[in-house]
Amino acid sequence: MLLFAEVLGGAESVNSNKEIPIDDDMIMEIGKNSKEAFEKFYYATDKVLYAYILSFLKNHEDTMDVLHDTYIKIRSAAHLYKPMNKPMAWVFTIARNLAMTKITKNKRTLYSDKPDIENDLSFSYVTDVEDKMVLITVLKELSNEERSIILLHAISGLKHKEIAEDLKLPLSTVLSKYNRGLKKLKNILEKKGVRYE
Repeated sequence: MLLFAEVLGGAESVNSNKEIPIDDDMIMEIGKNSKEAFEKFYYATDKVLYAYILSFLKNHEDTMDVLHDTYIKIRSAAHLYKPMNKPMAWVFTIARNLAMTKITKNKRTLYSDKPDIENDLSFSYVTDVEDKMVLITVLKELSNEERSIILLHAISGLKHKEIAEDLKLPLSTVLSKYNRGLKKLKNILEKKGVRYE
């Protein structure tokens, strides 16, 4: 119920994977074909990347496809990574580019049989009913940046400063879009009859 609490009550987010630092050394180890480094990287970033990619694609199946492609791309390109003390910015760039490619490809093929988000019960990382309702609202009503920032903070537990660095945005922009997005969500949910204390 983290996302629901975040939107309606301001509860602090928790990221159970934060104890594994993602740094340049880890990416360099992946570039040397270290299975251990890649496994640690995967378990430290899977929820963060899922939330980020979902903010663009708004569809579980497409998100899972792009998530898979992102890890393949990271594994195959890690040897080219240039240390810059911002490995997650590099990772987010890869994920965003692959998500945009997927969107373009879906538009070109007139992918009109996409399931309605509300009837899609397969969001694997969101099991709480109230969280799913908030997530559906986030995906339908917010701008891409608002979605990304709120999902990265609420679901993945990233701090606003980390989000700003990873998305290459000023901290003030991240904070204002986050607060504006939360206000928008609260208003929408109140109109839908969601009560909170």
